[in-house]
Amino acid sequence: MLRVALDATSLLGNPTGIGRAVRGALGGLASRDDLELTVYALSWRGRGTLGAVVPPGVAVATRPMAAGVLLRAWQRCPAPPVEWWTGPLDVVHGANFVVPPTRSAAQVVSVWDLTAVRYPQMCTPTSRRYPALVRAALARGAFVHTASRAVADEVIELLGASPERVRVVAPGIPDNPALGAAPPDPGARRYVLALGTVEPRKDLPGLVAAFATVAARHRDVDLRIVGPAGWGEEALAAAIAASPVRERIKRTGWVADTGPLLAGAAALAYPSRYEGFGFPPLEAMQAGVPVVATSAGALPEVLGDAALLVPVGEPQALADALDQVLGQPALAARLVDAGHQRVTRFSWQDMAGGLVSLYHDAVAGLG
Repeated sequence: MLRVALDATSLLGNPTGIGRAVRGALGGLASRDDLELTVYALSWRGRGTLGAVVPPGVAVATRPMAAGVLLRAWQRCPAPPVEWWTGPLDVVHGANFVVPPTRSAAQVVSVWDLTAVRYPQMCTPTSRRYPALVRAALARGAFVHTASRAVADEVIELLGASPERVRVVAPGIPDNPALGAAPPDPGARRYVLALGTVEPRKDLPGLVAAFATVAARHRDVDLRIVGPAGWGEEALAAAIAASPVRERIKRTGWVADTGPLLAGAAALAYPSRYEGFGFPPLEAMQAGVPVVATSAGALPEVLGDAALLVPVGEPQALADALDQVLGQPALAARLVDAGHQRVTRFSWQDMAGGLVSLYHDAVAGLG
C-alpha cells in the first residue's frame, strides 16, 4: 500500500488541459486498492474548495500552502518538505511541473511540455519559472512523468534528465457526458471548430488567416473558436477584425459542455505551434469529427494517421487540408473511422496503472 500525495491545484477554477488530465488520473488512481491517496493545492485560498472537486475517499491536505513563497524557496533549497502538510508519505507527485522537496518520500514531477524552454516568448512569466523548478527537482533525484515520447526526449536533451528516470505515461481522454448528443438542425450552417485557451502557442490568428481561403471555397461554412481567454486574446481579436470574412467567425469563451459543439462540427482545426500531447483532437475523434492539425511537437505521435497533418505556421497548407476534409466526404469518413480506432489507445485506467508502476520504481530508486 503506497502512501501518495498528488498536487491537484490545477483542478481549481475552470480546468485547462492539465487540469483535465489530473482529474482523469485522480479518478483512475482513486479506484485502486493499493494506494492511500492524498491531494494538496499550492493555493492559499483554494485549499478550502479542493475537497469538492476530488473523487470520494481521497484525503485532502488543508493546511495553507502559499504558492509564491514556496516556489521561490523550492527553487533555491530543498525545504520546507511536503510532509509538513501531508504527513508521512512514500511518494509525492507534482502533477504540474512543480514537485516539493521531501524528508524521505520519493519525488515524481509531471512535465507536460517544454514551451518555456523552446518558446519562452510564448509563455507567461509564471510558466517561464518552471524549467528552473524542474531542474531543481532533478537535482534532488526526482523521477519525471511525461505524456508523450516527444516531451520525454526533450526533458532528457534540454533539461539533462537521466533517461532511466523518465517515464512516458499517456493520459486517457476527458469524459464528456454530452458526447453523442443530437447534432443541430440539419439546416444549420456547417462550421469548423477550434477548441483551446487563447494563447500564442495555439496560433489561432493563423487559423483565422487560413479560414479566409476556406470561406471563399465553402460559402456554407463558418468558423467557431471556443475556449478561455488567455494572453493571446488581443492578437486573436485583431486577426478577426481584419478578416474579410469576420462576420462568419464566432468567438466563444470557456464552455463547460463541449459535446454539442463537437457533435455539430464539420471538422476540428488544431493549428498549434507546439504541443506536448493534445486533448481536443482526440475528443473530436471520439465524437466522430475529422481532424486537421499541425505536425507540432507530440501531435504526430499522438494522432498518427487519424488526422490530416500540416506544417506548423503555414496558413495556406492549413486551408488546403480543411478544404479537402470539407469537400471530400470519403476522406472525412476515412478520418472518422481512423479516429475511432485511435482513441481506443488511451484510457484513465491505463494511465493509473502506468503511474503506480512509476511510483514503485521511484520508491525503489530504479532509475
